[in-house]
Amino acid sequence: MDWYLKVLNKYAVFEGRARRKEYWMFVLFNIIISFVISLLEQMAGMQISVLSLLYSIFILIPGLAVSVRRLHDTNKSGWFILLSLIPIAGFIILLIFFAEEGNSGPNRFGPSPK
Repeated sequence: MDWYLKVLNKYAVFEGRARRKEYWMFVLFNIIISFVISLLEQMAGMQISVLSLLYSIFILIPGLAVSVRRLHDTNKSGWFILLSLIPIAGFIILLIFFAEEGNSGPNRFGPSPK
């Protein structure tokens, strides 16, 4: 949970670097929270997923920010996030970028987060 809150504390920080663990823990907690919200909406019999929509809007900027910082850790520009606009291939390429190990030592985006 600390990793999730760490990302939220850096709400709109697009500078610096993020470790793999920080990124993937954020993704994991997003999946869990989204599942719980969806489950609550279904149990309440809500026809329109208002809570899911509000959560998605709230988490959009921190999600983009941690993704850009993760790309920075692999010494790639944050503009690579635009690959997500390419339907399947873009998702696969970004998945590979997010999974690869970051540069050891400092790079052009700052010191190593380890």
